Amino acid sequence: MTTQQETRPPAATKPVRWAADAVAAMREGARLRLDYSARSLWSVDRMIEDIRQEEAPFAAVELVLRGFGAYAGEVIARQTGGEWWSSGGDHWVRTPDGHLWDPIDEARRCYTGDGSLRLLCRDASGGGTRP
Repeated sequence: MTTQQETRPPAATKPVRWAADAVAAMREGARLRLDYSARSLWSVDRMIEDIRQEEAPFAAVELVLRGFGAYAGEVIARQTGGEWWSSGGDHWVRTPDGHLWDPIDEARRCYTGDGSLRLLCRDASGGGTRP
């Protein structure tokens, strides 16, 4: 029997680990349970908004945002049957319809007040279209 991890492309290795780290950190630090559901992205968007309102410097939260973005990407991959792709250190999720989604950059955009991981997941799952 093979596990899900064994059948995933090598590009998934880092973002899956980053997502798992974000889940563990939220469970231990914020007592927030993230379950890889689209609905959980509401909580992630709110958490990013709280961090933004604290006006933490980007450099201080960059790894946290990467983890949140990877978590959102993993939600998208699981919901759509998509898979992680990478090139030059960047990571995207490719959905079965051929679109590439950049949830890690979307997390950064959330931090600037111009993004939403919840809406990105909705769009990637076919619930809306995004330019």
